[in-house]
Amino acid sequence: MTAPHRALSAQNIAAEIAGGRMTAQEALDQCKVSIDRDESTIQAFTHQPSKLLPGKGSLAGIAVGIKDVFDTYDMPTGYGSAIYENHKPVADASVVSMLRRAGATIAGKTVTTEFAWFAPGPTRNPHNPAHTPGGSSSGSAAGVAAGFFPAAIGTQTGGSIIRPAAFCGVAGYKPSFRLFPTIGMKQFSWSLDTVGFFAASVADAAFVAAACSGRDLGVDQADQTVPRFGIYRSPIDDQMAPDMADALQKATSIAKEAGASVTDVVPPEPLEKARDAHAPIQDFEAALSLADEHMRSPALLSAKLRDHLDAAAHITPETYDNARRTANHARKASRDLFSTCDALLLPSAPGTAPETLASTGDSVFNRLWTLLGMPCVSVAGLTGDNGLPLGLQIIAPFGQDKRALQAAHWLEKQICLNA
Repeated sequence: MTAPHRALSAQNIAAEIAGGRMTAQEALDQCKVSIDRDESTIQAFTHQPSKLLPGKGSLAGIAVGIKDVFDTYDMPTGYGSAIYENHKPVADASVVSMLRRAGATIAGKTVTTEFAWFAPGPTRNPHNPAHTPGGSSSGSAAGVAAGFFPAAIGTQTGGSIIRPAAFCGVAGYKPSFRLFPTIGMKQFSWSLDTVGFFAASVADAAFVAAACSGRDLGVDQADQTVPRFGIYRSPIDDQMAPDMADALQKATSIAKEAGASVTDVVPPEPLEKARDAHAPIQDFEAALSLADEHMRSPALLSAKLRDHLDAAAHITPETYDNARRTANHARKASRDLFSTCDALLLPSAPGTAPETLASTGDSVFNRLWTLLGMPCVSVAGLTGDNGLPLGLQIIAPFGQDKRALQAAHWLEKQICLNA
């Protein structure tokens, strides 16, 4: 299966429907054909509706996969946990309601790791079923790559949008923290959990996010502004696989040849200190978010999560508060990163998707930016030595989501032109 040739463009579908060349129902039927053909291999869904029916609005005919940590009134929501088997919420999560209001059709609930943390589900990478699709938004990323739906929503607490997007060769957009509501979503860490989007391209992800929110997030195809990129150099760069390091260098050369300025950015000291703040913040909050499940249903938790919560319960409020102060100092210092550039460029993951289904990969290149709440976009188009996708990450200042999307779209286009 070659996923990039099957991924569906939300913008193209919308244009075909608007031009009368396709009906919304025909667009949804096209998705159903792909699902019926390949779901037994990919296993992206936890639940599918019996029929896909179009709504009314700018996203009419656009099927959207919903990560199974978001409540849906008409479908079971299991949060990737045996504790919530057959759980049926009475209301949609806010972002699901926003999608429906814009005319989107919910294609089904997609596989997540247990409580969007670690334990992988059955989903496989459409490029090679022996490799992980990443996580925790496994089914959402794989479903877009396989052509099951042109867009999907997921969440990121560490790297759960950017990494699976990179592994599956699609675009992933993690908005600025709190730009999209988390109401009706099972939370793991309320200071970090962020709603995000998957689509075939950056422009498609921006289109769906804009239609869903009513915000000015769509990329301007006519905008010829050449971004200024900063290559973020840090002590963890040695964790890049050789082909990822080559991909970063290739993207740098492509950007320069297209007229972009590319400079090295040395991280301020507070940012590197903040790397160690992510874990105590996440885990202290997880111990409280999952306190009921941990106390009343420990036997239904995976052993790894149960042990993790046991340890997290011993994190003191003082440790948590100190980590939050460190994160706040880093957020203030992050403003200096953009004095000579518009956006940062760095890997989305250490390399291609690992050949395993027991792990979803390492979020080492994502956690800091989630902690800082900055908008991140994973750009596809490059491949590793094994032929699997490699993703590059574009990061802009907090609140500058359109800048991040526009710069990512520009780079994606240049990579495509040089393919």
